[in-house]
Amino acid sequence: MAKVLLVDDDAVAVDLQKTLLELEGFDICRYSGGDDFINLLFEEQPNAVLMDVYLENHKLNGLALLEQLREHPEFEHIKIIMSSGLNFQVESMQQGADGFLLKPYMPEELINLLKEVLL
Repeated sequence: MAKVLLVDDDAVAVDLQKTLLELEGFDICRYSGGDDFINLLFEEQPNAVLMDVYLENHKLNGLALLEQLREHPEFEHIKIIMSSGLNFQVESMQQGADGFLLKPYMPEELINLLKEVLL
């Protein structure tokens, strides 16, 4: 199954996402902000990234990380789903996201969108 990188500063949300996605058969890795984001992408080679827009404990916010990721042609195959409690859908899509989830969202919304972008 596909590997998904979770990027969120809310540890509880990440634990819930991890459990949900593992039950659906996805392999999960996390970005905690301490490592270099680009090096982690090379290391883990995820098929998709689920990333929060606001990352309080990180040097960069999710949109900046998205921009950084999209600057590397070797990662153009990685599908990016952005999420936020505020509607940043337009900004996310303009910067190259493949999908957007407005928090709070239902588990089925995450699963369905992830499967849709990975087709």
